[in-house]
Amino acid sequence: MQKIKVAIAGIGNCASAFIQGVEYYRRTSGKGKDGLTGLMHPDINGYGPGDIEVVAAFDIDARKVGRAVEEAIFALPNCCYRLIDGMSPTGVRVQMAPVLDGVSPHMLNYPPEQTFVVANQEPVSVVEVLKETGAEVLLNYVPVGSEEAARYYADCCLKSGVSFINCMPAFIVSDPRWAARFHAAGIPVIGDDVKSQLGATILHRALVHLFSQRGLRADRTYQLNIGGNTDFLNMLNRDRLATKKQSKTEAVLCLLPVDFERNNIHIGPSDYVPWQRDNKIAFLRLEGRGFGGAPVHLEIRLSVEDSPNSGGCMIDAVRCAKLARDRSIAGPLTSISAYTMKHPLEPLEDEEACRRVEEFIAGRRER
Repeated sequence: MQKIKVAIAGIGNCASAFIQGVEYYRRTSGKGKDGLTGLMHPDINGYGPGDIEVVAAFDIDARKVGRAVEEAIFALPNCCYRLIDGMSPTGVRVQMAPVLDGVSPHMLNYPPEQTFVVANQEPVSVVEVLKETGAEVLLNYVPVGSEEAARYYADCCLKSGVSFINCMPAFIVSDPRWAARFHAAGIPVIGDDVKSQLGATILHRALVHLFSQRGLRADRTYQLNIGGNTDFLNMLNRDRLATKKQSKTEAVLCLLPVDFERNNIHIGPSDYVPWQRDNKIAFLRLEGRGFGGAPVHLEIRLSVEDSPNSGGCMIDAVRCAKLARDRSIAGPLTSISAYTMKHPLEPLEDEEACRRVEEFIAGRRER
């Protein structure tokens, strides 16, 4: 199969996990079932994880700009779990991006090993780089709250014919106006706000769905998350959290009864604990009623390595975007967006999204 040429905006922990994961599965592809652990789809119509090739990378941090991608993914303030030892050379260097609203002012008050250090360089033309490198897909990993930056990269994709996969909670692919622009341009896109493979959102959705399936009524619920990476530090600025909170809340709320009181659901980042690094701890509570109105209370504590937890979703999303390009499909991809994203244009129950992804891979057109 031909390589899937990928550009990445934001070489943080999620990008590190994604790039390491591509290398990891390239090395383990011939080792049987053990070498496929962690993949939802080892093969997508002939495309394996190892067929992904990073051809361009953009960031604003002085410790990453100008460095080879395989080195930059381990530079501070990244603290992603190491999936492999020794990356193969990529031949790609991280280029300076426009800062825009990518750095929250409060992050300047933290030590450099925990926060961003903005490089004193002129930004490149992202559109020109995308065209020169032949990039087919761009992964948007800019920080939560970087609404201007997210739209900048989306616009660059429109101008260069590149598929946009929006991994952060700026509502672009799920905005009918943006969706129409990508459809008119003939570009398949996926978004918004990546789910983890087994994270707080997907687990929360499964529990709410289980209540419904077993005839229980959910009355109140919360989800609190704590972590120590730059994502959690960035989200200490509550002014940047509006779309993140909306994205996570609606991902669960859409499965609750239609008359569910919004005051009885609380979902959102809780706090930043530096020594947790890329470990995320989620606390979930669900209160409801069962047979005869008898009370049912459920509490769960989930501990995961945050950034690798989204890698499997992104490896699937990239290959589905490529498949759509091969088939000349344009606009938001309903199935893979609902399967891998918290805030798709068309939300689906997880089982339905999974079924539709299988149909899409098999060749059935998106509905």
